[in-house]
Amino acid sequence: MSSKSVSSSSRLSGLLFLLITAVGWAINWPAMKVLLREWPPLFSRGVAGVAAALLLFALVIARGESMRVPVRALPRLLLAAGTNVLAWMGLSTLSMVWLPVNQAALLVYTMPLWAMLFAWPMQARRPSAGGFCALVLGLAGVAVLLGGHGFSLDANRLVGIICALLAAVLFAFGTVANREPMPIAPLALVAWQVMIGCAPMVLFGLAVERPQLAALHADGWAVLIYMALVPMCVCYLAWFETLRRLPAEIASIGMLLVPVLGIVAAALSIGEPLGARTALAMVLTLSGVALALRQQR
Repeated sequence: MSSKSVSSSSRLSGLLFLLITAVGWAINWPAMKVLLREWPPLFSRGVAGVAAALLLFALVIARGESMRVPVRALPRLLLAAGTNVLAWMGLSTLSMVWLPVNQAALLVYTMPLWAMLFAWPMQARRPSAGGFCALVLGLAGVAVLLGGHGFSLDANRLVGIICALLAAVLFAFGTVANREPMPIAPLALVAWQVMIGCAPMVLFGLAVERPQLAALHADGWAVLIYMALVPMCVCYLAWFETLRRLPAEIASIGMLLVPVLGIVAAALSIGEPLGARTALAMVLTLSGVALALRQQR
């Protein structure tokens, strides 16, 4: 087989893994909405995450990979777990208590815009003209998204917006601060981050949210199992395979499928509205995000 055909085959399989990752993470948005009807947000996300981390650790052991964390890498691991998991998963889940999926998903996926701004003071990478255009497009999309009622915000909706934006901003900060790779095997790194980030959510949920096990019905159990197996296990494995086969910038821009598919899935599965304003907000926001990702390349 020629090198050209091997490259083409690798690219096609990379796109397939990218699609698997995007669809799995997208469906998680409306699935989480279903689970929130029966269990509190942080406990729900935490339990799914701890279960997923245990499965990932088992897979690491089965593959004979090391779970060792060098002492010098521990502070960076804690920072990554705090920003990429505890803040990202916890705050994005909290935002859905008060916001529909279309608003929460688009606000959360503005993180490349904030990463571009963080890189300015932290890495002396001043945004180009294209970067500033990306910011304008992204903010215009957010304005369209939130301006459907003349920017009138009740207290609950405002809390949801703050949670979603904080999730995006903290994830972006963690991405820029932890730009250099850590000396930990990739799958073990994910498992450690998910466990360290999700365990506090479980403890907080038990102490404050006080979930009732009997409140979880068949659909809730199905969503919980899905969250542990697919978004946090299968999708991470597929993402690693994507990065092995596709350039990182293509894979990152391909992830813009996640909010789009998530919003469409929420409209089809739980009846959330999908109108012209939402479509325009998606086009503006994700165009800005795509441009920001190209600038970061």
